[in-house]
Amino acid sequence: MPTPEVILGNSNRRFSGVTSTMLQTLPGVSARVPVAVLGPHHLPKKTTVLSFREFTKLCRVPLPEGLPRVFHARRNDEMIQALAAKKLFGAQLKIIFTSTAQRHHSKFTKALIRRMDAIITTCSAAGSYLEKPADITIPHGVDLERYHPPSSKPEAWKKLGLPGEYGIGIFGRVRPQKGIDILIDAALPLLKDDPAPTLVIVGETTPKFREFQKSLEEKVASAGLSERVIFHGKRPSSELPSLFQGMSLVAALSRNEGFGLTVLEAMASGAAVLASHAGAWQDIVSDGLHGFTVPCGDVPATCEKLAHLIADHENLSEMGRAGRAHVAAHFTIDREAQSLCDFYQKIQTS
Repeated sequence: MPTPEVILGNSNRRFSGVTSTMLQTLPGVSARVPVAVLGPHHLPKKTTVLSFREFTKLCRVPLPEGLPRVFHARRNDEMIQALAAKKLFGAQLKIIFTSTAQRHHSKFTKALIRRMDAIITTCSAAGSYLEKPADITIPHGVDLERYHPPSSKPEAWKKLGLPGEYGIGIFGRVRPQKGIDILIDAALPLLKDDPAPTLVIVGETTPKFREFQKSLEEKVASAGLSERVIFHGKRPSSELPSLFQGMSLVAALSRNEGFGLTVLEAMASGAAVLASHAGAWQDIVSDGLHGFTVPCGDVPATCEKLAHLIADHENLSEMGRAGRAHVAAHFTIDREAQSLCDFYQKIQTS
């Protein structure tokens, strides 16, 4: 089969989760097929970057085998760019769109999606919002070299210099969508009776949500647990692997989520997980084996499962080992890149 030539959309000047997932797979995809990126934003050095004019000029001419190039869009404006190149400038393209949204698309987005040659989704929940079933489900992956278990969880926790015997972490911006309040409401009565765990909240608080954080801090102070619930703030990316390594349990309790890499990063780092029914987490987590999942926004259910997990916190290590093995088998960056390249080739030649 001929090797496809792939153009990746990269239209957003602001760094986002969509940008992150594209960048994480870029090295693996580039190692397998010739790749160019439409738009210069946030790219590593030596990436082949195209302007829109260069893109349309290149794609007017098919590949030597007479085949079209593949354009992979992840945003509305990237679908528009590819359609404009194809309809107005005669670009020889097959256009693929990845849909991760777990909400009903607007009429405009639906109209764009209908004009795509193929649709990728990342999990069953996102796929359920599409008018027609996606052509393929390709879940995101995690870098197992960056996120891996420590040689000793107690030592990794000790290195963080935080109180308590072990950590329960939650990662993400401090805002209602991420469910920080759900974890605090579920954890406070348990922490009063159990001195071992410390709750660690890792993430930025923007000005819009400072009052939200203040209300949570006041609730924690009223319970007399300010030393056991740590608002750790935004940390440099370089610190995140060691923070994940230090946690015995990681909660991800978003009220809504596109996919949610946090759970994969936690499992790859040897932590048990407690996740809401958002993102891809029900597809990833096997209850009782890797941790548990709970309904979004359900404090009583979250408290019940959290109590079960910390009642026998020695078992968290076994869950962490099972989680690491599961991620290594099914959710690696390399596996994601290979699946994308296989699909590009299939669509290009169909």
